[in-house]
Parts: sequence; structure tokens; C-alpha cells
Amino acid sequence: MAEPFVVRPEPIDDVLYNPHMGFNTFQHFNGDPFFEGGKWSEVGPEEFEPKPELLENKNHPYSTVAYCRWYWDQIEPKDGQFRWDIIDGALATARERGQTLGIRVMCHDCDGEHDVPEWFKKTGAKGGRADLVSRATDRYWLPDYSDPLYIKYWTRLNAEMAGRFDGHPDMEFVDSASKGPWGEWSTWPVLGPLWARQALTDCYTDYFKETPVLMGMFDDVEATKHAVSKGAGWRVDCLGDMGGMSPLWCHMLDGYPLGIARAGVEDVWKTKPVSFEVCWTMGYWRDKGWDPDFIFDQAIKWHMSTFNTKSSAVPDEHWPAVNRCLKRMGYRFVLRKCLSGPKARRGAMMRFHMRWENTGCAPIYRKYDLALQLMSAAAALTMKTNADITKWLPGDTFVDGGVFVPSDLPTGKYDLRVAMLDRLSGLPKIQFANKGRAADGWYDLGSIEVVSTDKYVQQYFDPFLMYGRFGL
Repeated sequence: MAEPFVVRPEPIDDVLYNPHMGFNTFQHFNGDPFFEGGKWSEVGPEEFEPKPELLENKNHPYSTVAYCRWYWDQIEPKDGQFRWDIIDGALATARERGQTLGIRVMCHDCDGEHDVPEWFKKTGAKGGRADLVSRATDRYWLPDYSDPLYIKYWTRLNAEMAGRFDGHPDMEFVDSASKGPWGEWSTWPVLGPLWARQALTDCYTDYFKETPVLMGMFDDVEATKHAVSKGAGWRVDCLGDMGGMSPLWCHMLDGYPLGIARAGVEDVWKTKPVSFEVCWTMGYWRDKGWDPDFIFDQAIKWHMSTFNTKSSAVPDEHWPAVNRCLKRMGYRFVLRKCLSGPKARRGAMMRFHMRWENTGCAPIYRKYDLALQLMSAAAALTMKTNADITKWLPGDTFVDGGVFVPSDLPTGKYDLRVAMLDRLSGLPKIQFANKGRAADGWYDLGSIEVVSTDKYVQQYFDPFLMYGRFGL
């Protein structure tokens, strides 16, 4: 029996900027000038600049995910009249900058610049200027989140938004942001009845069926449990806080570990994404002397896929920690081995065996087609496998299968290549942590011969039967 085709591609240690993961731009897109100093804006853009000549981000990693958030009065300035053109513009800008878009629409802020819409106050909805929660002041109008009118209009907003954008290929995720300043759910200790809090998560999970919903914060454990039980991932703000708010408590050592345990979201990352937002900025971490390696190690332990840095500069001394983090967050696929028969036969199945390793901390949450390609000067044949890469958790995955070689494919020598293809464009989209990537995004594995049935007869190829003879 002929020797099998076996290749073990060489791994690389480069930072890979793959879709659906990594550091996010905030209220900005690749190539835009970022916020200066320790400032940022919670008011999302309504107009968008033309694509710049260079898509580099000064003092910040390249980003495949942009993140924008707007207030309710920006998106629905009049009753039932929605400014979807704003989100359309952000989606179009993200696409031309090589990004997808995560969004949040917020009810109000905490300083009165963006209250609930004026039209909503005139509906008879309950609320007012009262110190009902820890962050409330007399500077803004606080709605009664359990008021049926609030639930009605907030649900309408999200139902309309889902009807227009759910499943949009450039929409990365939608934050559940029903309560509290900036939609952070920080209304403790006045939580309100459980049925109302659940309704304010259902208005996302009942309507967004394809685009991931991220439930925010751990101030409301019961609402978080309910949201994730209905398919939501989760996100939290203030990554990095080591005591900036209190000498007796901090997010990193107290808030996150306890919140994750009490909400029971330890395993959510296996099927839904986890996202973090920086506390203040990374420059603030530097000023406080907080260790970025420890912060990122904890975030990796919690299976972070995306990180909003508020489009602020990465301090020079933090770049080693940032690059180390970028190599571990989200998914990172390494092809360790590919095994097939010594030749590919026309009009028959080409059997293969692959060993992949995900060296990241999470799976990929969107489907791509794992494909093999036979390419020569005379022809090119792309063959999709049935592998589901969203099931590839950190660690090893073995893929055994077959792809059909058409009977009319010209015989001769071919380059065998592998890629993960975008389902809309059909083009390679995912970078592997391997050498051999060609200019078109495919990875070269080596040369294989395609032969005709009447010139080539071999025993039925089974990768597992090869192990005993060749020690593969």
C-alpha cells in the first residue's frame, strides 16, 4: 500500500487579528483619531467620516470589532420614529473599515444630558427626579422600570431594532441595556419585581434570535440568570479595577468572581460570547500601578472574547501584556496535522484526518466553512467539509471526514490547501497560527496527485487504520 500524505504545518507565535474577537474600537472605527488623555464619550456618532487612507490605530491594536452606543433619545427622538439610519451608517462604516459592529442603546445617563425621550415622559409613564438608587441624582428623570408603559415602549424599541438588524452579517452583538444609567443594570438595592426585570431581558432574547445578546453586569443576579437561560452571553464593565472605587472592594478581586459564581454563568462562554470593558482607561491602570498581566490573566480565565478599551491609548509599557493577551483571548486555531490518502481519485471520496488545537480561551461563535482545495494551473476545486468549528473549545479537536472529487477534474499534480471560508463571500476569513498562508488567504499543505479511476486502485483509505502501520 502506498505511503499516506501526512503534513504537520509549522506553528507561529504572531498576533492574529481575526474576526469577532480582540480589542474593540469604541465610538470610533479603524483609522479614526481616538480619544485623547483619559476622556471618552458615551454619545455614539450620528455622522460618519469617509474611510481614511490608512486603517492603523495610533497606540492601539488593529480591531475587527467596532462598538458604539447611543441613547434612546438619539435613536427614537419622536414617538415611533426611529433613526435607524444612524445604525445603518455605523454598520456600513464598520464594514468598510474591516470590522463588525456591537451596539448598545441606553435609556439615559446620570447627569441629565440624555434623559429618557421627552415624548416618553408625556405618555403618563411613571418616574421622576428622585434619589431612588445609589447613582441617581436630581439631574435626570428616572423611569420606573417596572411600569408597564416603560416595558411596553422599551420592548417596542428592541422589537423594531431586531426586526431590522437581527442576523445582519455585520452585527456582532447587542447589549441588553434596559435599566440604570448607561444601561448597566446598576439599580441595586432597588431592583423592582422579578417579573418586570425578566420582561426587560425578554425584550432582547425574544426578538434577537441570530445576533448574540450580551447581558450586562451582575448587580441583578436573578435577571442575569434569566437572560442566560434564554441564550444570552454576558458582558461587564470596569475590567482592571483593583481598588479605584474603594479600599475595601474592587471589581477584579471581589465583584467579578462573586458575580460569576452567584449568577451561575461559569460555562456560558462555551456557547455564547463574554465581553469586558476597561475601567476608566488603560492609562489609568498605569497611573494607579495596576498590573496589566494579572488583569488580562483573570480576563482570559473568564474566557474573554472582546475587550472595549474606550478607544484610548495603550501605554507604551503595557504593550507586552497587550500582545500576550491578544494571543490568548477569543479563539486561536493551530492546525497540528493533516493526513489523507497518497492520491486523490476522481469520482470518489477523498478521506482525510485533521488534528486542530484551539490555543485561545474561547470558541468562535459564528459558523465558517472548513474547506479543502485542490489547485493547479489547470483547475481549482474547493470542497467544503461538514465540520462545525463553533464546537471547538480550547484544546484538541479531531476532524475525520471525506470530500468528493468530481469525475471530470483534470488529472495531475495539485496543491492541497485548507481555509475557513466566510459563508457569504466564500472567501478565506480566519487566520491560523501556522505558516504557509498564501496571498489569497488559503494555507498550503503540500502536493497531491489526482488520478483517474482506471489508472489507480488502492485499498479503502481509513485514517485510523493508518495509525497501526505508520504510527501516525
